[in-house]
Formats: sequence, C-alpha cells, structure tokens
Amino acid sequence: MIILGLDPGLGTTGWGVIAAEGNRLRHVANGQIRTETTMPLPRRLHNLYAALGEVIRAERPDGAAAEQVLGNSNAQSTLKLGQARGVVLLAAANAGLVIGEYHPSVVKKAVVGTGGAEKVQIQAMVGHLLPGVKLAGPDAADALAVAITHAHHLASAQAMGRRQLEARA
Repeated sequence: MIILGLDPGLGTTGWGVIAAEGNRLRHVANGQIRTETTMPLPRRLHNLYAALGEVIRAERPDGAAAEQVLGNSNAQSTLKLGQARGVVLLAAANAGLVIGEYHPSVVKKAVVGTGGAEKVQIQAMVGHLLPGVKLAGPDAADALAVAITHAHHLASAQAMGRRQLEARA
C-alpha cells in the first residue's frame, strides 16, 4: 500500500509517501509545498491545492493521513492553519483517497515512543525507520511520521480483523 502523509500548514505543508507491506516500510518520496506570504489568502490556498494535486497525481497513493490541527494563542493563525488543513483534506478526498487523521501526540508516540517528542527526535526516528531517506525539511519529516503512524494503525487493524475471523471459525 502506498500512503501519503500530510503535515498541513499555510506557509509550508509537508508531504511524505511511503510503501507499506505488513510491518515493512519503504520511503518513496517527500517534500514541502510553500506558499508566498505576500499573496492573498485565496491565491495561497489555491496554490496549495494545485501543488498537492500534482503530488497526488505523480505519486498515486492508495490512501492518505493528515495531522490534526492544534490551536494556538493567535486566533488568526489558527484559522489560517485550519483553512490550509481543509484544502489539504479536500485535495486528498477529491482524489478519492480515504484519509486517516491523527493528533500530533499520537504521531509522536507511534514514531518516537512518547507523545511529547521534539521535532529533532521525530526526524531521527523517521531516518531510522526509513533508512536512506533524504528529508526535504522538518515538515516533510512530520508528514512521513504521519504516514508511518497510519501504516502502523492499518497493520494493527488488519491483524485484529484476522484474529476476529479466526476466532469465529
């Protein structure tokens, strides 16, 4: 299964693609989509949507996962982040992808082992879990961490489903 991980942001949206076969993970691609701060908000959102559409067409993922938004003390920043996240979800849904959503602490715990992990720890573990990966930046590392989390959750759900079928047999 090819999984697209997404770390939404208006200034920079990270994306990462992995291939998952059971518990085996392989890096496919990663990058960051940046929008110009001098552009009007609608144009920035459109550019984000278009660029992510290109990534989806190029990488052809089977599914996607996005990090949930945490609010901050600046209401305007939180609103803009939410709008960017909405565009990211729309682009993935428009491509027909089923999208998993994960709280940042769930991603950190799945990848590092603790929900309070720092960005540098996430980057190190992504490098360990995906040997040879060349990270396009911290947002791309976060997106790969989201994809890894989704792969683990899917593998667990599949294993649980098999066990339930075996118990019924």
